[in-house]
Amino acid sequence: MARFINPFTDVGFKRIFGQAIHKELLIDFLNDLLVGEKRITDITFLDKELLPDFSGDRGVIYDIYCTNEDGEQFIVEMQNREQTFFRERALYYLSRAIARQGERGAEWKFNLKAVYGIFFMNFHLSHSPGKFRTDIVLSDRDTNEVFSDKLRFIFLQLPCFTKEEDECQTDFERWIYVLKNMETFQRLPFKARKSVFEKLEQIVDIASLSKEDRMKYDESIKVYRDHLAVLDFAKQEGLELGMRQGMVKGIEQGMAKGIAKGIEQGKNEGEMNERLKNARRMKTKGYPIDDIADITGLSTEEINSL
Repeated sequence: MARFINPFTDVGFKRIFGQAIHKELLIDFLNDLLVGEKRITDITFLDKELLPDFSGDRGVIYDIYCTNEDGEQFIVEMQNREQTFFRERALYYLSRAIARQGERGAEWKFNLKAVYGIFFMNFHLSHSPGKFRTDIVLSDRDTNEVFSDKLRFIFLQLPCFTKEEDECQTDFERWIYVLKNMETFQRLPFKARKSVFEKLEQIVDIASLSKEDRMKYDESIKVYRDHLAVLDFAKQEGLELGMRQGMVKGIEQGMAKGIAKGIEQGKNEGEMNERLKNARRMKTKGYPIDDIADITGLSTEEINSL
């Protein structure tokens, strides 16, 4: 039985990163994610549900939504299931957070605060180069110079992270390694190197869950595993359908190629027979062997064997 929670479940992910009482975990992760760019000292969790501004409009519900001491906003999402318009969904989420900063009145001068979207993806993003981390910024197409730092997308494709414990070189990589393998551990690695993992181990220990939290987690893990089962079934169905369609197509293509090859082979054999026939007639009439070879394209050996 696993000792630690699965961080990819809704309850597990929010227990690690979505609790104000343990906000030092999220602060540490964000600092390791953005190392060399900024240093966050404090965050405040915001209402995860943004209600629509107009009747009939669509609201959004984030997994984790917080702001730092400078007013910059961070949206952190865990996504286990690929969506057709996942990129557009991410764009919509961050755009709503940008638009909500607008203030009524002529005094407001569009002094926007940056919005960061960090998207954990437990799947391969379609039409992507297959890299683990993808950073998207607003930049000039020709010079790559950053046009604005107010909108930032960071996509983390977890299946693309394949490093082992001894291969992790940065604290950010250690975070990802721990999260990806947490359910298989009996003790968390890197605790001697990074004290935050000591705190993390206490929080993710299933034995530390209250009865109510354990019930929520059990339901969450059931939903997660049901999703995996449905996904595996869909993949298998797709594979079998693809194989059946491939076999039919392969037979059709094979027949077409066979017919074409037969026609080509028959044509070649016909041409060869005609050349042999002409060579035999010329040989009977006493044509020199070299002339026969030059006219028919046959070798002297083939002509002599006639």
